[in-house]
Amino acid sequence: MATASDMRTEPMDEADETALLDSIQRWLDREVRPVIIEHDHEDKWPEKLVPQMAEMGLFGATVGKQYGGLGLPATTYAKIVMLICSYWMSISGIFNTHLILCTAIEKFGTERRDGDYYVINGSKTWITNGIHGSVFALLVKTDPDAEPRYKGMSLFIAPKGEGFVTGKRLGKLGYKSIESAELHFDDYRVPADNLIGGEEGQGFFQATGGLELGRINVAARGAGMAEGALKLASDYAQQRETMGKPICEHQAIQLMLGEMVTRARAARLLTLDAAEAYDGGARCDMEAGMAKYFASEAARKNAEDSMRIHGGIGYSTEHHVERFYRDAMLTVIGEGTNEIQRIVISKQWVKRNPV
Repeated sequence: MATASDMRTEPMDEADETALLDSIQRWLDREVRPVIIEHDHEDKWPEKLVPQMAEMGLFGATVGKQYGGLGLPATTYAKIVMLICSYWMSISGIFNTHLILCTAIEKFGTERRDGDYYVINGSKTWITNGIHGSVFALLVKTDPDAEPRYKGMSLFIAPKGEGFVTGKRLGKLGYKSIESAELHFDDYRVPADNLIGGEEGQGFFQATGGLELGRINVAARGAGMAEGALKLASDYAQQRETMGKPICEHQAIQLMLGEMVTRARAARLLTLDAAEAYDGGARCDMEAGMAKYFASEAARKNAEDSMRIHGGIGYSTEHHVERFYRDAMLTVIGEGTNEIQRIVISKQWVKRNPV
C-alpha cells in the first residue's frame, strides 16, 4: 500500500506542460467545439472523441509512467480538466471515472494471485460510463455484520461478465452524452485476486482515499466552466449593442462581469492550491473541499450571470450558455454535496487550529 510520501509527484516542466495544453486546445477547437451542441441535445455518446482522448493519453493522465501512463501531477491534470470543461464538461467525466479506478489500484493494489471467487448479488445506480465501460471499481459488503459498518466493505476490480447486467440508462438535466446507468449483479463471480489490496474490510478507506483527487477534479470542472461561462458573456457583451454602445460599457453589465472574473480566478487558484498540496503528498481534504465548494458555486453563479447577460438568446438551445447552466448543478451536488464540503472544511480547520 502506498504512503503519502510514495504518492509525492514532481511538477511538470513548464514548457512541456504548455505544449500539452496547447495540443489539447487545438483538439478542442478542431474536433470538440463543432459537435458539442449536437451531442448534448441528442444525449449521444461521443464515439469519435473517446479514442482521440485515449490517443492523447488522457485515460492514463495521472497513472505512473511505469504502468504506461503519463504520470502527470495533479496540478497539470487540473489544468487539463479546467481547459476541457471551459468547452464541455461531459467528456472530462469519461476519462476521470476511469482514473478513479486506476488511482485505487495504484495506491492500494498488490501483485495479483490466483484464488477462489467471491459471489456478488445486488445493484448499483448512477454509474458513470455504465454502458460503454468494461471494468469498474465495485464496493461491496463482504462482512454484513461488521461493526462499525464501514469495516465490512471491500473494493474489487470488476470486469463485465456473466452475472454482471447493465440496466437502463438514466435521464439527466445536464451532463449529457456521458451515460449514467444502473448495474445489477446476479451471482456475479469475481476472482479473489481482484480484491484491491488483498485484504477484506479496507474498501471504505480505499474508496474515500480517492476523494481528495476526485474533489480536485470536480473543482477543476467548476473552475473551467466558470471561465467558459465568463468568456461567452465577455464576448457577447462586447458585440451586443444597446443605446449606441456595447453593453459591456453599461454599469450593470460591468458589475456582473467584474464579479464573474473574480469568481473564475479565485476558483482556479483554490483548485491549483489543492492540487499542489496533493502533489506534495500531504493530507489535503480541507484544501480539496474548499476548492470543490467554491469552484462549483462559481460555475453555478457564472453560468447564471452569463445567461442574464445574454438575455433571450441565452435561453435558446442554439447557443452554448444554457448548457453551462444545466451542467453546473452537477458540480454542486457531485463528489459530496457542498453542504458536506462546508462541514469537512470546518472540522479540518478546527482540528488544525486547536486553542
